[in-house]
Amino acid sequence: MKFNTIIVSKEKHIATIILNRPEAMNAMNLEMFEELEMAQKDINNDVDIRAMVITGKGDAFSSGADFTLVTFLSQLSSHEFKEKLRYLQGVVTMIEDMEKPVIAAINGYALGGGLDLALACDLRIAVEGAKMGEQYIKVGIMPDLGGTQRLPKLVGITKAKEMIFLGKMINAEEAEKIGLLNWVFPKDNFESETMAIARKLATGPSFALGYAKKAINEGFGKEIRTGLEFEVSGQNICIQTEDVKEGIAAFQEKREPQFKGR
Repeated sequence: MKFNTIIVSKEKHIATIILNRPEAMNAMNLEMFEELEMAQKDINNDVDIRAMVITGKGDAFSSGADFTLVTFLSQLSSHEFKEKLRYLQGVVTMIEDMEKPVIAAINGYALGGGLDLALACDLRIAVEGAKMGEQYIKVGIMPDLGGTQRLPKLVGITKAKEMIFLGKMINAEEAEKIGLLNWVFPKDNFESETMAIARKLATGPSFALGYAKKAINEGFGKEIRTGLEFEVSGQNICIQTEDVKEGIAAFQEKREPQFKGR
């Protein structure tokens, strides 16, 4: 596929989406959302792809929604606004719903909607010096791409309110400390470390990873019996895969398993 605002590549079972508006700090306009939707549908349906990475071109992951998009939304009727915002939310939520693990490789600023995009990913890696924050309040609006829902689950309600109410920006080191990030790497090996983690995911048992992701996401916050049923349903499928046979054989033969996602 040819895109104007993103770059998509596929190599060795890993798909990479690069937000490609560096002149605007990769601010997300309507075209970018539409292209992200198309790219994600293609990646999710591609059985050869077993992990995905999202990052930004230049010095920013994403500065959030482009002001042209905010202006466009503000001119819609109440009904039209709600429908369009639900669409934008849906594009972000596609990341969470994808049946493959997704890494946010935060290469610089991740602000507002840009941070919300990263929050929807399964793992978040940042380069040293990266800064992130929910900046919506600075322009008189509230987070609307999942920030009020996903951020508290990661950092706790108290810290989430602090970041959202004050529009507070934090650096990568603090973000890792409060649980917003999984890892922080120096610039020199940020890309190589990110891809090493992506390769580990891509060579893992894809059915088990996919159903574990679903069980975690759908069971979080619910009473434990609901979550246990997600485990029953997922394991019922995983136990029948060729990957299980390979995993057992590898364990018995004292070697690394060669999972095929079958």
